[in-house]
Amino acid sequence: MITIWHNPRCSKSREALALLEACGEDIEVRRYLDDIPTVAELRALQARLGVPVIEMMRVKETLFRELGLTRDSDEDALLAAMAAHPKLIERAVAIKGERAVIAWPPERVLDIL
Repeated sequence: MITIWHNPRCSKSREALALLEACGEDIEVRRYLDDIPTVAELRALQARLGVPVIEMMRVKETLFRELGLTRDSDEDALLAAMAAHPKLIERAVAIKGERAVIAWPPERVLDIL
């Protein structure tokens, strides 16, 4: 089972989901803008991804700057910002077991298979 954190209004997220569907995988779709991840879930995701928190974020979003965040912001502050404002979470994210990938570009989602 693969869980994808999905934003249906994002073309790249839709592409990532379509790639997984084309492979015939069992998929659980989590619309993370509605079913907002907690800080604990974001920490667990970071562990699976094996990347710094900043790499999980959409740093070009206007909101990122409006919140006073920078690439040097404390990881706890970045995690709290994503939990409070899920549109800051880079999309799409695919999770399978203890592994996860950020599907940017969308073809990266195939790395989880």
